[in-house]
Amino acid sequence: MTVPTLSLSTESAIDSPAAIVIVAAQQTDDGARLIATGSDTLIAAITSQLPLLGVTGARDEVVRLVTNDDSPRSIAIVGLGRTVDTDALRHAAGSAVRQLTGVAALAFAISLTDADQVEAVLEGAALGGYSYTAYRHSSLAAAKLPASSVVVHTSIMAPNAIARSSANAEAIRLVKDLVNMPPLDLYPESLAAAAVEAATGLPIAVTVWDEQQLVADGFGGIAGVGAGSTRPPRLVKLSYTPSGAGKHLALVGKGITFDTGGLSLKPPASMVGMKYDMTGAATVLAVVLAAARLELPVRITAWMCIAENMPSGSAIRPNDVLRMRGGRTVEVLNTDAEGRLVLADGLVAAAEEQPDAIIDVATLTGAAVVALGTRYFGIMGDDTLVQRVLAASAAVGEAAWPMPFPDELRATLNSDVADIANAKIGSTAGGMLLAGVFLREFIGTDAVGTTIPWAHLDIAGPAQNSGTGWGFTAAGPTGVAVRALLRLAEDFSRP
Repeated sequence: MTVPTLSLSTESAIDSPAAIVIVAAQQTDDGARLIATGSDTLIAAITSQLPLLGVTGARDEVVRLVTNDDSPRSIAIVGLGRTVDTDALRHAAGSAVRQLTGVAALAFAISLTDADQVEAVLEGAALGGYSYTAYRHSSLAAAKLPASSVVVHTSIMAPNAIARSSANAEAIRLVKDLVNMPPLDLYPESLAAAAVEAATGLPIAVTVWDEQQLVADGFGGIAGVGAGSTRPPRLVKLSYTPSGAGKHLALVGKGITFDTGGLSLKPPASMVGMKYDMTGAATVLAVVLAAARLELPVRITAWMCIAENMPSGSAIRPNDVLRMRGGRTVEVLNTDAEGRLVLADGLVAAAEEQPDAIIDVATLTGAAVVALGTRYFGIMGDDTLVQRVLAASAAVGEAAWPMPFPDELRATLNSDVADIANAKIGSTAGGMLLAGVFLREFIGTDAVGTTIPWAHLDIAGPAQNSGTGWGFTAAGPTGVAVRALLRLAEDFSRP
């Protein structure tokens, strides 16, 4: 699928050929306050209609009106809420584009104060313009699609805004496209092939391990989880190594293309939606591709740990012991706690290159949804790195929350026969935290024996919007954490 073409114009939006010109309204105690550019006459005319139309300026409110012949054919007023900042502008622009479907072009005529606000409108518009129609046939003709072109009318110079906004939107588009694909068509081999294809033409080296190479190189977690499927597992490594890069950031993504739970079979209702369990792998893929397109001066290595978790005669069983990359052994007590098994291999492999930091991304636990709901993702790990991820998330308007690492939980993962167990059967306490404690066992050290800074992102809640749309987020996969990780990569690129 595509995202809208973005452009900037210093011309008046009154002369725009777009079907709809979008202005904004701020919510205040005294009623809606119009925030728009254009002639004084037009602004006065729109302002006078705000009370008549019931415009409040609330977030996600979009109201359309038709004006006289000397102005655009249709004007839409989108609510900003009570605060006018980059987050509100990004949210409002995305909400407008998401809701104003069925037209080819949209124009924004919102009064903006700096380049950051211009970029926020561009980015929100691009993110709100996503749709997925690859599997529609008889219903396609009736579908009202988002605009294919968006123009922001402003006199503010923002030379890098289009490139950055487009790169972010393309990265999230890729995540959404991959996650939306049915598991019949997206499986370990095809996801690996999609990664190779997506990196073509970019300065990224790609290495793919097939099932034989995974076993030969000691990736027992990925190989074990994928053993029950007729479609064998894969590991994909994407290396972006620009000249002069001073820092190295490693990203590890969970790529379970479908999760039945394995022999610890999920109930039928819980299995619906498990095609989303490869979101982490899609996320790290998208981030490294966007970093290369933006030519960020930071080395990034992405590890996509891909398997399909199926029940069969060849599937791993509860009480089986897997030997992970690096030799540590894991007793599998719950085959539905498979994500941490594939991530463990990826974390060890990432640490072998001794990067400056490792971040893993995964739709890992239902406990994360219970704890944080569907808008926040949890972060745990090295305190300093966690704070950097939180700062990057806040800078791009993504909601994240730090979680603790209770040391006492480690004892619950003791095994009678192996180095560690992958779950505690019968315990529901701190499920998200317990998964993090397990992963912490697989973080390596640098050349002087210091543990490599590591952060774990559990995106199980916000990775999929199962409700109605809001802001630039429609129903379905969201691409959460992509923009935060790109901002973090930019942070790492600075001396």
